[in-house]
Amino acid sequence: MPKVSIIAAVADNYAIGKSNKLPWHLPADLKHFKALTTGSAMLMGKRTFESLPNGPLPNRKNIVLSSMFNEGVREGYFEANSIEDAMELCNNSENIFIIGGGSVYKQTMEIADYMHITWIHAEFHADAFFPEIDFTKWKEINREDYSPDEKNEYAYSFVTYEKIK
Repeated sequence: MPKVSIIAAVADNYAIGKSNKLPWHLPADLKHFKALTTGSAMLMGKRTFESLPNGPLPNRKNIVLSSMFNEGVREGYFEANSIEDAMELCNNSENIFIIGGGSVYKQTMEIADYMHITWIHAEFHADAFFPEIDFTKWKEINREDYSPDEKNEYAYSFVTYEKIK
């Protein structure tokens, strides 16, 4: 059975996106995301997929969840019209990462075993938000805190949570 993890960058006000883009630029988070997800399967909503600047992410199995697809779909990814179908496509994967957006996070919160959250210690205007986390169901198992630097404008923390069984 694959390990299912939610991975997200989340502001203090639970913002995750604005106009289908990240509301911040944090190179350390992009590097962290790549290190965790490379070689794994990734499940995302259609808008998240469309926000990827260069199409499917390389060296990962990209699965796009949507009930409607346009003709002439790009190569390099799989389509699924339900969470169940998407999970079926991941049967041979050791790790599955749920990478967004907000409604996909909400739909998969119950099936996730882990959450890898980059907490951005700032608040942003947004139109997409991470679902509220019930911390009685999750325990923090790792945390790395960082201050702003010349490349990363905001303080941030890489935090891993494990579902309490």
